[in-house]
Order: sequence, then C-alpha cells, then structure tokens
Amino acid sequence: MLSRLGALLQEAVGAREPSIDLLEAFVEHWKGITHYYIESTDENTPAKKTDIPWRLRQMLDILVYEERQQTAAGEAGPCLEYLLQHKILETLCTLGKAEYPPGMRQQVFQFFSKVLAQVQHPLLHYLNVHRPVQKLLRLGGTVPGSQTEKEEVQFTTVLCSKIQQDPALLTYILEGKKIVSRKKSSKEPITLPREAASIQDKDHPHSKSPDMSPCKAQALTTQLPAETEEPDGGVGESNLITSLIGLCKSKKGRVALKAQENLLLLVSVASQAAATYLVHSSPCCPAIVEHLCQLYQSMPTFLDPADIAALEGISWRLPSAPSDEASFPGKEALAAFLGWFDYCDHLITEAHVVVADALAKAVAEKLFMEILQPHLLHVSEQSVLTSTALLTAMLRQLRSPALLREAVAFLLGADPQPAAPEDGPRSLCAHLIGHCDHLSDEISITTLRLFEELLQKPHEQVLRSLVLCNLEGRHYVARGSPEPESYEDTLDLEEDPYFTDGFLNSSFQPSAKPPPAPATNSDGKTAVTEIVNSFLCLVPEEAKTSAFLEETGYDTYVHDAYGLFQECSSRVAPWGWPLGPTPLDPHEPERPFFEGHFLRMLFDRMSRILEQPYSLNLQVTSVLSRLALFPHPLIHEYLLDPYINLAPGCRSLFSVLVRVIGDLMQRIQRVPQFPGKLLLVRKQLMGQVPGEQLDHQTLLQGVVVLEEFCKELAAIAFVKFPPHSPHLHLSPPQEGHV
Repeated sequence: MLSRLGALLQEAVGAREPSIDLLEAFVEHWKGITHYYIESTDENTPAKKTDIPWRLRQMLDILVYEERQQTAAGEAGPCLEYLLQHKILETLCTLGKAEYPPGMRQQVFQFFSKVLAQVQHPLLHYLNVHRPVQKLLRLGGTVPGSQTEKEEVQFTTVLCSKIQQDPALLTYILEGKKIVSRKKSSKEPITLPREAASIQDKDHPHSKSPDMSPCKAQALTTQLPAETEEPDGGVGESNLITSLIGLCKSKKGRVALKAQENLLLLVSVASQAAATYLVHSSPCCPAIVEHLCQLYQSMPTFLDPADIAALEGISWRLPSAPSDEASFPGKEALAAFLGWFDYCDHLITEAHVVVADALAKAVAEKLFMEILQPHLLHVSEQSVLTSTALLTAMLRQLRSPALLREAVAFLLGADPQPAAPEDGPRSLCAHLIGHCDHLSDEISITTLRLFEELLQKPHEQVLRSLVLCNLEGRHYVARGSPEPESYEDTLDLEEDPYFTDGFLNSSFQPSAKPPPAPATNSDGKTAVTEIVNSFLCLVPEEAKTSAFLEETGYDTYVHDAYGLFQECSSRVAPWGWPLGPTPLDPHEPERPFFEGHFLRMLFDRMSRILEQPYSLNLQVTSVLSRLALFPHPLIHEYLLDPYINLAPGCRSLFSVLVRVIGDLMQRIQRVPQFPGKLLLVRKQLMGQVPGEQLDHQTLLQGVVVLEEFCKELAAIAFVKFPPHSPHLHLSPPQEGHV
C-alpha cells in the first residue's frame, strides 16, 4: 500500500495532474496516519520507525506544491482547505500531547514548523491553525531537559519570524486561550474517531474498526488544556513568552541561545500596540526578571569580591564555562547570573521603548530594591561585601540607557540636593559613602570600586549628585578680599602647625617650602606649567624614589592620562558643560561651604594615606584620579588648581596633600635609614626584590603611593590644559614636555 501511495503522489506531482489528484493523494496520506492508530498493535514502536514521518513529509510537499500551482494569489487550495476544515492540526496536536507512538510529539513539532514556514498563505489567522498552535505551545517549554527542546525552539523560531513580518500577529498569538475560548462555538472534544469516521464514510464505507488498546484510546480522546481550562487565564499561563523563557533555561547551549534570540526579536517589534500588550497583558517582563532573581539567589553567599571582579567578559552569547585554571566555588552560578543580566541589558537596549522602560523598572524593583538593597544595608560584612562586588560587576556590564537610569536612581536617589555636614545616612547613597570609610578595609575597597565604576558610566546625574551640586556657587573661594601676593598667603601656612618656623628650618626646608607666586596667562588664569610643577615638587626630594628606577617617570603618566581624558571628554560631550567657571561677585557675602559627603570621605581617606594599607590607598587615589579627569571647570578648579584663594575653613585636594606632606616630614625624622628603606619597599611593590616585612612598612608604602599620585595629578592637569591654551580638546602633548 505504501508503494502504491508513493507512486500515486509521484505521478500526481511529476505529471502535474489536476489539483483533485493532489487532494486524493493528500487524503490518502492522512488516512494512512489515522489507520496506524486503528490497525497497529505495537505500542512501543518509536514514531520515527513507522511510516508516519514519511506521510507527514508527503503531505507537506503536496501543500507546498499546490500553493506554487495556484493561479490566484492568496487563495487556499483544496488540500489546504481540507487541512483546515478537517482540523488535521488539532488532531496532530492531540496525538503529540499523548506522545503515542513514542516520539510523536517531536514529529508534530517538526510538521507544524515546516507547514508554517513553507506555506506562504497566512495560516495563523485561521482559528483551526491558531488554536492548535496555542495548544502546542503549552506542550513545550514546561519540562526542563525535554527531549523535544530542539524541535520546540525551531517551532518558536518560525512563530517569531512570522511576528517580525507582521507585528500585529503578536497580540493575536499571545492572547492564546482567551481568543480560543471566545471564538469556540462549542466545547466538544476534537477527537480522532470523528476524523477517522469522516474519512472512512467517504472511502471505505464497509470497513470496521478493531478494538483499540487503552493507550490508543487515550491518544484519540485526550482534550488539550484550552478546551477545559477557564477562559480568563492570568499572565502565568503558558504561551509563546513562557515557552521561550523555559527554553532559555535549557542546558543545551544552542537551544538556549536560539530561544534568547527569538525572545529578543519579540521585544523589538516596532508596533506600539504590540509592545503595550507585551508589557500589560503578557508575562514577558515579570518572567524575565523572575529568572534573573532566581539566578542571583542561587549564587553562594561566600563569593570572594576578588573572584567577582576577575570574572570579566561574560556575554549572554558566549557564557563563561568554568575552567580548571581559574575555577572557584560558585563560578558557574556567578557566570550564569552575569550572563542573564547581560542578556536583560541587551533586551532593554534593543526593545521597543515601552518594553525597555517596563523591563528596566522591573529589574530595578525586583532585583535592586527587593533583593540587593537589604544585602547592601545588612549588618553582616560578608553580605555587604558580596552584594557590593556583584553590583559593581553589573555596573561594569551595563550598557542600556534605560537600565542605567534606573541603576543611578537606585544608588543616588531621584532628586539629589546639596548635603549638609550634619546630615545622617538616610539614603542608600549615604550608607554606601559611609562604607567607603568603614572599619573593614575590605568593605571600604570594594565600595570605592563601586563608585569608581559608577563614575565611568555615561550619566550626568552621577557627577551632579556626588560632586557638582556641592561645588556650584564656588563657595569654597574667598569673597571680597584682594588676591594674595604670594602662594604662602593662599595656603595660610603660617597658621598650619606643620609649617612652623622651626620645621621650615629643618633639613627638608627646600623641598617643603612652597613655590613662589604663580605666573598667570593674559586672561588671569594660572599657567598650567605652574600647576604641573606645584604637584611635581610637592613631595620632598628625600621622599622620592622613582628617579632611581626605570619606567616610573612623569612621561608615562602623561601618555596614560591623555587617553583617559579623551575618553572621558567624549563621554561627557553631550552634557554641554561650560568651558569656564562662573565669575564671582566680590560683593556677595560668603556662605558656609561643604564639599559633600563623597568628597569629604575621599579627602579624609587621603589625609590618612600614611596610615592606611597599600591596596586601600591605591583605590582612593584611583577614584580621585577619575574625578580629576572630568572636564568641568569647577572640578578642575577645586581638585587641580593649587592657587585658588580658599575661603576660611575650606580645604581642597591640594591643601589636603600639603598637610599630608607636613605630616610626612615629621615622621621621616623618626625612621632610621629612611631613603634606603623607601627604595627597598618600592622595589618590593614592583616585584623586583622578594617581599619581606619591614618596620614602618605601611608608612613607606604610603609615601610611594603619594609620590605617584602627585605625578598622576600633574599629568592630568597637563593634558586637560596644555601650555599656551586653557581650552580643552587640543592635540596630545609630547611625552616629557612640561
């Protein structure tokens, strides 16, 4: 019989017989499938070893060939009409749910995918196609590690492709069971016996059906969920979105990646109505964020911040696999979380603006507010460490403007105002700034890294919140008093206990004494060469060691600072910052100035550089360097101009450094063989000699950091305002030229 049907189809297709012959062949193949369930007695034979796959392929070929022969575009041919009228897809879906014979579900998924992909007629608009498509979606994506994952993802790929071609389909497909229930004329089950009987009545009126086994009976009478469930299912019901997210969790990399690409395609549809429906009437955003939160909570609580910081380059397209060389406990879970976070960030970047905003808000509410914030404010140091390091890693990967906006609002607040010194840590930002000056050095370092990462994000609110809102008005500059005649007057060194007459007469007097009054340009601004030299000459010669070693000179800092400054300038260019500070009104009364909690914390940390661990000093100076690079006139003036006339009680970065130098000059006298020990410590830090514990090691390491930091500040000042021009964005200076 099989050979006869094959010959009949070959003859019908090859000889281009009239369409009625195609219909006869189509019906014969469908009848062969239905007869299998009536005549077969072996319930364990896999579907792929029966003639069902071959017959389904022949039916598909007939449908495709028939459509090509149609003269009137858009009309359904007899075979397609037969498929629709006799609810063949409904029946196949029922057989796939029953999984009889074994592997039938795989065959059904393949047939649906190929029919929808290869038949150009708009099938999804037909209820007798739409309804079984919905039922088939509910069969997939529900069981992790399903044997049909490959076929399921192919099926969803075809559906997403159709939606991309016609975004209006998205609403129709996602409504699922509600439309099905609304359009059904009755709730009678669509079963195979009725279908088989209609074929037998036409072609074999005298045939009788043998007795069927219980398994067959179940396959032929099973109703699918849409036929029995309530029509008003909530967003938790299984549909295209939940099916895709289920497939995204697959352990098979290719399946998960394809499912993620399909979901990305869905959220990027251009239709406003479809995007609105995705947000308000589908489980899209909640399901995506729920998986993100589950991955976060599945990570161990003992993750080392250093391990988190070292795990870079995690991409949703190329998730990191644990390796023997760099493996650590929890690495796989961490990589899975960061990979899905990167995917969420990519979704928000590519999605329609309605979906992007909703998804970003969902991430902020569920992950940031409900999970991360309690951990950041926890009394447990381990909880604070891990959550802060994870937040830093997320910021490092974050690219989408919508999610960045939510992250900044979460960390800094929506409407920052200038702070007062007596303000307590009422906000999350204030608590985090307090963590930078924590009793635990590890918490301080980890939180400082968080702020350094935040300063590199392209969001103006970061700088305004942390620094600029307190510098506006320039209340750190003395008002109503004439310009000082000398640099000593500016710094009020006579009132500084470190610069007494006896101290200035010590052996360190030449290096400690400040330079003469600065030269100025024609516009009254301090010449950049004077600024550079002020920083370079700040550390006493007896406390300098870089001259004894190679590749630690000022030239290297100039080269590095130029690249970083160009990158920073490009990032802030759209913000329209002024080129110069607002002129002061000499008649305006002085007001109390507070640098803000962030700068106060940095200055306090900087003032203790000779007492703090080396790694902490590196992080503090790194954050200050990042700040100094910003091309805002107030930042440049407050952090990089040693000659500003400070108002009483105010301090600047340079004045803090001057007092540190004064403290250093007193401490040096109590350290025997200071120059030799300092050089040895520098060589240890560079890895040139084995590390060994020395007396005063913390002090000596602090001096090394101090010297390098002053050179770095000089280089930043040089590249921001090259000689002969106070303006930005000029050609790079030649190395070593001051």
